[in-house]
Amino acid sequence: MTTIIAHRGARSIAPENTIAAAKKAFELGAHLWETDVAVTKDEQLILFHDDSLERTTNAKKVFPSNSDLTFTEYTLEQIRQLDTGLCYVETDPFRQIEKGNLTKEDLQSFKAEKVPTLEEALLFTKEKLWKVNLELKKLPQRFKDFPVPQRVMEMVRKTGINKDQIIVSSFNHKWLENIHDMEPEIEIQALIGYSYTAPLHWGDYSFETYNARSTLIDEQQIKTAQKRGKKINLFTINKIEEMINFMALGINGIITDYPQRLRELINK
Repeated sequence: MTTIIAHRGARSIAPENTIAAAKKAFELGAHLWETDVAVTKDEQLILFHDDSLERTTNAKKVFPSNSDLTFTEYTLEQIRQLDTGLCYVETDPFRQIEKGNLTKEDLQSFKAEKVPTLEEALLFTKEKLWKVNLELKKLPQRFKDFPVPQRVMEMVRKTGINKDQIIVSSFNHKWLENIHDMEPEIEIQALIGYSYTAPLHWGDYSFETYNARSTLIDEQQIKTAQKRGKKINLFTINKIEEMINFMALGINGIITDYPQRLRELINK
C-alpha cells in the first residue's frame, strides 16, 4: 500500500506546520505527517517552513515596524505571539474555505493557533501512537553553524517518543549521516530535488529511501532505483491523476497537501 504522508500536516485544510494540521491529518487516516524544523533567535526548536514569518503568520501586524521577518530574528516568546490560524482563514491558501470544505467549527478551532515547538509536535505524535517525518532544513545565515541534528536528537530523547515513530529527512545528507551515527535505529530519508529544474542527483544510492521532487522524476529513474532495492517517496503530489499514475509505477509513498484525496483513492 502507498504510504500517505501529510505535507506539513493536512495543510490544505488547516494552517501548515501546526498541531491543528497534524490533528486533521491524523483524523483523515494519513500514515504519518511531515513537518519542518526551525530555530528561534534564542535557540528553541519550532516547526516552520519559510525563512520569513510573513506568509503563514500575522507577523507584519504584530511587528509593524520590523523590516526583517526572518524567524531566526525572533525569540520563541515573540513567535508565540503570532497567529497562524487567523492568517490561514484570511488568505484561504488552498481555497478550501471558499469551496465549503471546512466547517464553521473548523474555522473557529483555528483561532489563535500558534507556531508549535518541536517538543509539542513530538508529544502529540507520541500520544497518538503515530509517526512524524522531521525535515531538517538549511537555516538562515545567522544560524548556519547551528548543530541541528544534535539538538533535534536531544529533544527526541527528552520527549521519550519511540524511535520507530520518527523519520528524519533532509537535503543535507551529511546531517542524515550524523543522525544515523547518533541514533542508528531512527530511519533517515534523503531528500533530492532541491532545485526545481536541475536533474535529480541520486549520488551513489547509499540511502535506503529517497524523497524526490515528483516533477523531476521519470519512469526510468524509478525503475533504476527500485532495481537497486531503494524506496521512493515523491513530493508534492496533489492531483488525483498524478497520484494514480505514480502509484501504478510502484512508488512507496506520496507526500501531499491533500491526504484526504489520497486516502479516498486508496479506500476505493
